[in-house]
Amino acid sequence: MARMTLVIGSDARCRDGLSGQVRCLVVDPKTRSVTHLVVEPEGRAGLARLVPVEIIDSAAGEVLLACTGPEFQDLPPAEEMLAEFVRGYPVPVQLLPEGWRAAGDSPVVDPSTSGPLRTPDKEVADLVPAGEVEERGGEHVHAVDGDIGQVEGLWVDTVSHQVTHVLLREGHLLGRRTVAIPAASVTGFGDGIRLDLTRQQVRDLPPADT
Repeated sequence: MARMTLVIGSDARCRDGLSGQVRCLVVDPKTRSVTHLVVEPEGRAGLARLVPVEIIDSAAGEVLLACTGPEFQDLPPAEEMLAEFVRGYPVPVQLLPEGWRAAGDSPVVDPSTSGPLRTPDKEVADLVPAGEVEERGGEHVHAVDGDIGQVEGLWVDTVSHQVTHVLLREGHLLGRRTVAIPAASVTGFGDGIRLDLTRQQVRDLPPADT
């Protein structure tokens, strides 16, 4: 069985050079398969896209996307800006321009001064297909007797896209290692990953060959 390694936080690149980062993986808990990657283009906050797993390839620590930059922009957005809140305004205000913008753009200017207003607080909703969940880097992996580490990524069958193993970052500092937990030991996805193993059983697993 051929597999691909999907590491949250890894680099992603379109075939014409547009680069970004994998922010999270979208999983269908019913089929236990990865359906999309959430990829945010480099230097462009708030413009992450839902990339279908069918158009990605993973090799040498990088995710390759079988699309061009313009085709990437046309993919469905992965998040929606609901509102922004700025001190001095009694109601939420939309401050960021629509469309493809640079992360450093600062369109918010107080008309009474020449300086920018305070960076706004943002209320953002994630946009994922109904019934599916996001697995983010750093979320906890829950053994039956407590947390055992953090989600690092997934091993996925290249044909069915089903999860074969969960990559767990376990331990602290110099003792930190990555462990591959078989999908058969996963009891649930969403808000981290839940296992039917104890913490000691996870510690007894060998390091993953990623």
